[in-house]
Amino acid sequence: MSGIAEPTGSQWYDAEAGPLVRPYAMTGGRTRPGPNHVRFDLIALVVVDDDATGSAEESLLGPEHRTLLALCRSEKQSVAELAVDADLPVGVVRVLLGDLLEAGHVRVSRPVPPAQLPDERILREVIEGLRAL
Repeated sequence: MSGIAEPTGSQWYDAEAGPLVRPYAMTGGRTRPGPNHVRFDLIALVVVDDDATGSAEESLLGPEHRTLLALCRSEKQSVAELAVDADLPVGVVRVLLGDLLEAGHVRVSRPVPPAQLPDERILREVIEGLRAL
């Protein structure tokens, strides 16, 4: 029955298209993370906050939120890795991470801004100095 959605468990599923849940349904129609509009770079690292409240509060979260928390529990994950592992669009992951950050469930390490990275000329001089040794 190609193209016809059939219920499997609690989700609607189309064998060819996958789950029939639109991204705006997962985010409540939001396109930006949190009221502060935090920007999550693709390489920003996310980890579960050990000081966060227990599983009682987590049980109030949606399934996608809990999936992201589970992925971050074992090790730091980048936003891009979370999107791939959770099989969700990056925009959806950013909005969901904004919710988790606002609730205090996760911490985010932002990448070093390019202006704070060492100058390429200095790095080349260091390499040349090491080669001279």
